Amino acid sequence: MHLLVTDRLACPLCGPEFGLILLSDRVEDRRVLEGSFGCANCRERYPVRGGFGDFRPPPAGPLEAEPGSDDPGPDDPEGALRLAAMIGVREGPGTLLLAGAPARQADRLVVMIEGVEVVALHPGLRGRREVAGVSRMHAGEALPFYASTFRGVALGEGWGESHLDEAFRVAAPGSRVVVELPDPGQVPATADRRDALAAKVTRRGREVLLETDRLIVVVR
Repeated sequence: MHLLVTDRLACPLCGPEFGLILLSDRVEDRRVLEGSFGCANCRERYPVRGGFGDFRPPPAGPLEAEPGSDDPGPDDPEGALRLAAMIGVREGPGTLLLAGAPARQADRLVVMIEGVEVVALHPGLRGRREVAGVSRMHAGEALPFYASTFRGVALGEGWGESHLDEAFRVAAPGSRVVVELPDPGQVPATADRRDALAAKVTRRGREVLLETDRLIVVVR
């Protein structure tokens, strides 16, 4: 986790009015590998182990028990190109947020988009190696960041329904928000979920840039 990302962290319990304080045990090349973050208001602490930050509020069980805790799988070169195009950031400086399945593309995006730091939010990334430009972590319903932190946000399937309001809060004005939609072909009820989520994203966004059966891209 890069030190610049730590400056944008806020307590998920107390809200963005309360920043987190880094208590580092091991820092290499400006990346926090071991330590914790503490809140001066509620006194809660959030651990960093092997570069992976766990910002779930208590009571937080084992990461292995989290839904979707398996490794998100190998990256997809073509998928990474499409994701980079949809996010629309050509160069840094700046920070991007990839939550859920898009997080598997983080390693490729930092190579494709020079000068950015990618926050990869997925419990299955805990065991991966530290990569320059990628800050791995997991969180609960509240994203542990100040408002307008990110130049681009991508939410995987399921994350749009649970974290949409938070995604728009942490996305900077003028940035793009990419939301994967439920597969409408699975069951009839899923089609209803897909349409409801797409309508909500459209209402929150300033402009719709792209909409397909499986995703929608809007300007914050």
